[in-house]
Amino acid sequence: MSAGCVRWVLSHMVRAACGGSPGHWTLASRFLKYSERSAITAVSWRWSPFSTVVDDAEQTPAPKKKKQDPQARATVSSIGRKIPHRHIEVIGETGENLGTMHRADVIKIMDEQGLKLVLLCEHKDPPVYRLMSGKQIHEEQLKLREKQKAKAAPVQVKELTFSSGIASHDLTTKVKQVENWVEKKHHVRITLQLRRGQPAVDLVTTLEQIVQKMEVMVGFVSTPKAIRDGKAATCVIRPPSAKELSQKEKNKTAVSQSADSTSKSTESNASPVTHKFKEE
Repeated sequence: MSAGCVRWVLSHMVRAACGGSPGHWTLASRFLKYSERSAITAVSWRWSPFSTVVDDAEQTPAPKKKKQDPQARATVSSIGRKIPHRHIEVIGETGENLGTMHRADVIKIMDEQGLKLVLLCEHKDPPVYRLMSGKQIHEEQLKLREKQKAKAAPVQVKELTFSSGIASHDLTTKVKQVENWVEKKHHVRITLQLRRGQPAVDLVTTLEQIVQKMEVMVGFVSTPKAIRDGKAATCVIRPPSAKELSQKEKNKTAVSQSADSTSKSTESNASPVTHKFKEE
């Protein structure tokens, strides 16, 4: 076969592969067409369900780590005998610092004294643990539950309204109701209204006197104040705080000690007079 025939056969094969009429194809157009087809083929192969190649831009993002709730770890429990750290800082049963100890020594103390080990702080170097009895762990768990309940439970505000001309018996009944609410850890809004046809009185002072006569100790969220152009007075009371209760106990102790010292001094001053009277 001559060279011309071979050239003619090859040119027709190329044109048939590229498509289109033979008269409209050039070398540059053939090259561009092959490039486009190869690109389309590569993209279709990349997205084929049987392909294992994943585009970098389409990679699945790493899952975000969930933030740990600090209250979730606020528990008091024994870790048993499996201490994960070789050396730990140990706090004794009564609160004294026993220093850094090997876990084998700690387990020996636990066996000898019948104590349990509780993790206090894992992030220190070395971690801090405390030796506690089963009763101590139970008490700490109860305290923790009470704190969590106090934080979670919303404060309820009860309301009570009465007039300044209320009868003594009815006033006593309402005061008892307020005391009952305060003992249940509720806040109470008390409103004292001026009775119609009654001459003007100092409602703020009257309301303060009613609160002072209560048999239970209370604190103020808002102190008594006049409202409605002086036609009423209101205040919000609450259960006493731990600090207020502690201060009340201190004051009671101081008063009792003062009374004892006064009685002793009175007895010492009265005894010489009695002795002189006997001699006469």
